[in-house]
Amino acid sequence: MALAWSLPGRTLDCQERTLVMGVLNVTPDSFSDGGRFFDLDVAVKGAVRMAEDGADILDVGGESTRPGSDPVSADEEVERVVPVIERIAGETGLPVSIDTRKAQVAEAALDAGATIVNDVAAGRDPQMFEVVREAGAGMVLMHMKGEPKTMQEAPVYDDVVREVHDFLAERIEAAVAAGIDRSRLAVDPGLGFAKTTAHSLTVMKETAAFLNLGLPLLVGPSRKSFIGEVLGTEVGERLEGTLGAVCFMVARGAHIVRVHDVRETVRAVRVVDAILRA
Repeated sequence: MALAWSLPGRTLDCQERTLVMGVLNVTPDSFSDGGRFFDLDVAVKGAVRMAEDGADILDVGGESTRPGSDPVSADEEVERVVPVIERIAGETGLPVSIDTRKAQVAEAALDAGATIVNDVAAGRDPQMFEVVREAGAGMVLMHMKGEPKTMQEAPVYDDVVREVHDFLAERIEAAVAAGIDRSRLAVDPGLGFAKTTAHSLTVMKETAAFLNLGLPLLVGPSRKSFIGEVLGTEVGERLEGTLGAVCFMVARGAHIVRVHDVRETVRAVRVVDAILRA
């Protein structure tokens, strides 16, 4: 049976083709596009453009989780994301994801029209699973050690692939124990989150190791610092590196890719999908 992701009002087929999640950060300080979509009308236009370019999901974030970033209050985060979600959910018709660690923000976003919670803390907020369960929302469980402020301060693993895999398996069971149906869950190994370049490259190389979790696998290499380190480029010159990483991981089994450059990614994964299904 095809691998599917159950969301309120729809089910996404994660095996027919690779799904593309477009990143819409309504923040002044995100590492790549901070400030670009901080204005409401500009954010809505950006979301509509992503939909026209072939995005399957729109991921809205109101707090930067780049390495070294400072947290913002839940109230401020809500003020940033809710007006955007209310507009784009209606104007694009696409599933909208809220990128947040906070249950209060997730609840407000789901009330505004989001149907997915993309949680980089994988339910660390003790109320998060309850919010997701009550809304019947989809959820992404991501691996991250520590907090964004300090996560890149010498992260250490004995076996990064095994430790990330086991963490995700534990968080899946915690979510299920809290009453969330497995069909509503997806997992993300958290490239660039509490991982050195070597760690992220190793996790990417072993993408297939996460498939036995039995859930849609989401990956997010877009414009990240490990690509910049490999290429020796600044954040604005990492498109080709991002596409290389995306295509490799799709070929190794990733189902959903989270990216800033939707148009280029949609075209690239369409070719990879055609090769895999030939």
